[in-house]
Amino acid sequence: MLKLLPILLPVAYGLLLYHFSVWRTHRELDSQSTRLADPKLKALTDRMAASLDIAEIPVHIYEIDPVNGLAAPDGRIFITRGFFKEYQQGRVSAEEMASVIAHELGHVALGHARKRMIDFAGQNALRTVLSMMISRFLPGAGVYVARMLTRLLAAGLSRGDEYEADAYATALLIKSGIGSEPQKTLFGKLDALTKNRAGVMPAWMMSHPKTVERIAAIEKNEAKWVH
Repeated sequence: MLKLLPILLPVAYGLLLYHFSVWRTHRELDSQSTRLADPKLKALTDRMAASLDIAEIPVHIYEIDPVNGLAAPDGRIFITRGFFKEYQQGRVSAEEMASVIAHELGHVALGHARKRMIDFAGQNALRTVLSMMISRFLPGAGVYVARMLTRLLAAGLSRGDEYEADAYATALLIKSGIGSEPQKTLFGKLDALTKNRAGVMPAWMMSHPKTVERIAAIEKNEAKWVH
């Protein structure tokens, strides 16, 4: 048992850190978000809600600057303040924002939202555990190796979910009469909108498939569904 202690301690610490991260993420979403109140976007989300035979699609503004959208396990959809500002300034259309909401709704409907929240909260825990374990064999380099491995793992797991959520959004947008063209035009803007000022690869590029591949997948679905 004592021989396993150097392994068990980092794992136990990682689990504790994970649960704390989940709690902190939920608390932050609750405390730093407000209900979206935009008539034009509301009209589009109401059309999607009608297509799904539900009363409404709750959308909230998450008060952070990076351009992104996310879905909580309880079904709430969040658009970051940074993304909403791009819409307010005319760089993103209402229909393009609706495509983001449809995409995040896909994560909820397909069961990705809970897993994504777990992944998001668990990355810090996993990185800590790996760092402590790798540092035993590679002193000084453990932190960097653990960080790289965690990013690669998270990105690989996420990309499959993104394709599935894209397909869900395409189907919903077509059914709602909005069409999938805004979904494709938005992808053409995302690389520029999400670039990190520090020159680091943006989170969008780490966890999402390549833009041209996503558009190709959407067009393939269009060929099957728009007839």
